[in-house]
Amino acid sequence: MNLLLLFDEDFLPDGTARLTGRRAQHAREVLRAETGETLRVGRLGGLVGTGEVLENTPGALHLRVSLTDSPPARAAVDLLLAIPRPKALKKVLPAVASLGVDRVVLVNAARVEKSYFDSKVLAPDFIQELLLQGLEQARDTRLPEVLIRERFRPFVEDELDTVFGREPLRLLPHPPARQSLTTVGIPTAPRVVLAIGPDGGWVPFEAELLEAHGFHPFTLGPRILRVETAVPVLLGQVALLRENISPHSAP
Repeated sequence: MNLLLLFDEDFLPDGTARLTGRRAQHAREVLRAETGETLRVGRLGGLVGTGEVLENTPGALHLRVSLTDSPPARAAVDLLLAIPRPKALKKVLPAVASLGVDRVVLVNAARVEKSYFDSKVLAPDFIQELLLQGLEQARDTRLPEVLIRERFRPFVEDELDTVFGREPLRLLPHPPARQSLTTVGIPTAPRVVLAIGPDGGWVPFEAELLEAHGFHPFTLGPRILRVETAVPVLLGQVALLRENISPHSAP
């Protein structure tokens, strides 16, 4: 935990904050924070800064808070993600929160097991806890929005433009494609939507429907990656391409 996240209900009328539960336990047992020491803190949805420890007891952590800085810049990336295996989703959700994704739509697909929809991982409280873990790791305070859709075709045909808008560059990592990610215009795109299929990939009908709705297929190379590996790799490549618009862009 690289950042203690503070919620609105943590704040007392005098502006200090009082934490209990997992966060207070972490500060006491892992950080071994003592009175007078300063911890990194951030208010959920707001600024980051420091918290001076006023008291750290087995019952609570009491902080004098100073929030002065903005959280990290957003990635300007959204995900349309076929629901992966629950164990994989437990890894993917903290990762997308850590990497600054704004919106994730978890969608059904032909190769998604129906049983996945009954998993506790899709419960709102469980999703939020996983996202909070990602924010704590990355010293961020802004939660991604997560939507769940059980019908692929109706979402693509009826909701896609509303949820993601028409302006973002739509990208489809798909093994049969031949062009690489460097050829699809990422550096000039203000926003990007990545449509990442399940283990085994999108079936032809799904890939064709996505292409018909403006998604550009590309390949990551000859290696076939699991979803929990592909998501951070893709997000990292998008970020890298944006930082290196040209070989002469650095000062």
